[in-house]
Amino acid sequence: MNFNDLFHFLEELQQNNNKEWMDANRKWYKSLRNDFIAWLDDLDMTMAQLHDDYYPTSGKKGINRINNNLMFHPNKPIYKDHFGAGLDKAPNSADFYIEIGLKHCLLAGGRWRPDSTTLRSIRDAIDYNGEELQQILDKPSFKKMFRGLYEDEKLVSSPKGFSKNHPHIELLRNKTFAVELELSKEEVLGNDFKEKIVQVYKEMLPFRQYLNQAVTV
Repeated sequence: MNFNDLFHFLEELQQNNNKEWMDANRKWYKSLRNDFIAWLDDLDMTMAQLHDDYYPTSGKKGINRINNNLMFHPNKPIYKDHFGAGLDKAPNSADFYIEIGLKHCLLAGGRWRPDSTTLRSIRDAIDYNGEELQQILDKPSFKKMFRGLYEDEKLVSSPKGFSKNHPHIELLRNKTFAVELELSKEEVLGNDFKEKIVQVYKEMLPFRQYLNQAVTV
């Protein structure tokens, strides 16, 4: 995968974010998209060896559309400024997300503002065994890599049905349960990028498994 070419394409696209330019450069886009899918397929096969419950996800199934959803976000540009994909993408699970873009290159996973039913399941799991999640978050290597949970909106008070004196009230107030690691362009272009992804995936795995268990009990 030629990530230099991908960055070049995205730079050109953001300077010409319109359908006419995309139509004129559709062959370039499709070539990059096919290369990205092939790269994801190779990464998927590598990560499938890391644990028994890995959910094989082909590049075609994992890759996100480059078009923004203008129905819900009419003020956004037509096209995104990144290529994104999710792997280990079992139904109703916290997948492993990869984003390669102009503003952000990152690896992430978890649950970003889940629906009320899923959020309740996660909070119930924390109520039952919040110590396990806290131990995952407090692991020195995890803290060094992710610096804690992704910072998003929190409840001001305790969630309905939970005491404000709950021992894990700070966790329970979260609306998002996710972590991310920002990467530099140089890291993406480095020869060890794939090894870096595997390292991050393995460090994040217990966190994602906790969330997945919470919604399947």
